Order: sequence, then structure tokens, then C-alpha cells
Amino acid sequence: MVEQIFKLSTGNEKAVEKVIFDENLHYLHMVFNKNEGLPEHFSNSNVYMNVLRGRLSIRLDEQEIHEYDAGNLLKIPFKTKMNVKNLHDETLELIVVKAPAPKT
Repeated sequence: MVEQIFKLSTGNEKAVEKVIFDENLHYLHMVFNKNEGLPEHFSNSNVYMNVLRGRLSIRLDEQEIHEYDAGNLLKIPFKTKMNVKNLHDETLELIVVKAPAPKT
């Protein structure tokens, strides 16, 4: 078999899954319920964030919070301050790709 298979969770429970973490890219699957999210941090690579379901509430650098529904793909530059949350009742599901993969 040439291909590798990776399994992502399919439920509504909080999850931050490091699906692929190699020298080329980091591919993460995230699920957050209301008032869950990531701690505020700075992006350690270019970040591509795809909203699969729910509504993403995100504050970048000193901007106000912006909201994005399913079907939106965000490109966030390296070294951007990020505050990622789900402020809504519906479960939020994201795919996050970091490319190139962070060095540390």
C-alpha cells in the first residue's frame, strides 16, 4: 500500500488532533463546543484555517473579533497574534494547516 491513512474524530467532543506532523506541514483537526478554543498565541508558521462547521470567532493581532461560517478558509501570516474561540451554541470544527511546518 503506497498511501497512508489518517483517521479524524467524527463526534462533537472537544478535540485538537495532530493528524500529520512532519517536516513538510502540520495538519490539525479541531472541534470546539461553546466557549472553548485555543489559548492566545502567535502563529509559528503560515496558518490556513478551514471552517468545516459552526462559526469561528477569531481575533487577530489587535483587530476586533471577526466571525466566519462553514465554508470559509482563512490565511493567517506567520507571527500573527491569534485568539481562536467558539462563542456560539453550534459545534465548531476546523482543519488547520501550517505550511511550511514550524521548525520547533
